[in-house]
Amino acid sequence: MRTLSPLRCMPLLVLLASVAQALEPGARTEIRTLLLSEHPARTANNVYVSGQVSTTLRFEQEPDPARTRLLGWEGRFERPLVGSKKVVLEPLRDLGEDEWVPLLVTLVDGTELSFLVRPPRREKWGWTDHQVNVFKDRESYNAVLSSLNDSRKREFKLSEENERLKKEENSVDHAFATLLVNGQVEKTPFRRKRVAARKSEDMDMKVEVFEGPGKAAAVIHLTNTYNDEPWIFRDARLTADLTTYTARPFALRVSRAELAPGQSGRIAVVADQSAFESEEGLVDLALEIYREDGNLQVLVNLDHTLIRK
Repeated sequence: MRTLSPLRCMPLLVLLASVAQALEPGARTEIRTLLLSEHPARTANNVYVSGQVSTTLRFEQEPDPARTRLLGWEGRFERPLVGSKKVVLEPLRDLGEDEWVPLLVTLVDGTELSFLVRPPRREKWGWTDHQVNVFKDRESYNAVLSSLNDSRKREFKLSEENERLKKEENSVDHAFATLLVNGQVEKTPFRRKRVAARKSEDMDMKVEVFEGPGKAAAVIHLTNTYNDEPWIFRDARLTADLTTYTARPFALRVSRAELAPGQSGRIAVVADQSAFESEEGLVDLALEIYREDGNLQVLVNLDHTLIRK
């Protein structure tokens, strides 16, 4: 496992961070349908929870409170609530990556159901369960309706993603980000304003900050020096206020989303002047790069003076 060490801030430029920070802003939550297997030796189903977030399991029948147990919940969860065809779970904190808690639910007809309560998966498709609709009868009206609603949600998300990709194809900022991530700075209107570099025990990092006409940009160079595990990009955030995490628009290009040990890659971000605008005028922005485990890897200060007229 990687050990995380705090880094000092480089004034007015950039903080290159390896410290653990939970990725709460914009975390994905889901309402999903769970159709139970008819196989008598069915395995336990996973339920994904996050600290201080309520997760509801909804059943077709009433669960029996006397025979419904979350094993070892004390000190990790609020007391589970059982009733009205629901079981409500609320962790007191985020569970560890390899931490899981068995949940045994017995319905009033004697049906026994097993679940494993886990932290959210870290893959791109990972989520926290807001509500899980559990159906034993796959052919029931409510089960079919719930599954249909899930399919419609997936179709809508795919449609949104396709529309976003179409817009990116014609975006000037995305074209600039593509040139920057490929090292073709001379083909863009940007001028390098500042650069900072630092080495940690598992990553060599360099950040270039660029000024431009009506735009600003940053290129993050990463080399994975850790011998045991790949480094995986999760996402990037651009905000003006680190307390409310109000997202600002930007163009992003990543040369490699996964860096094997010894491998290098670049992340390029371009922000238009409109992203810096507020009621008080232009404001400074913070660019956050998160890795796959939800920890903040790099924090770059993009000040409004990078915007050239």
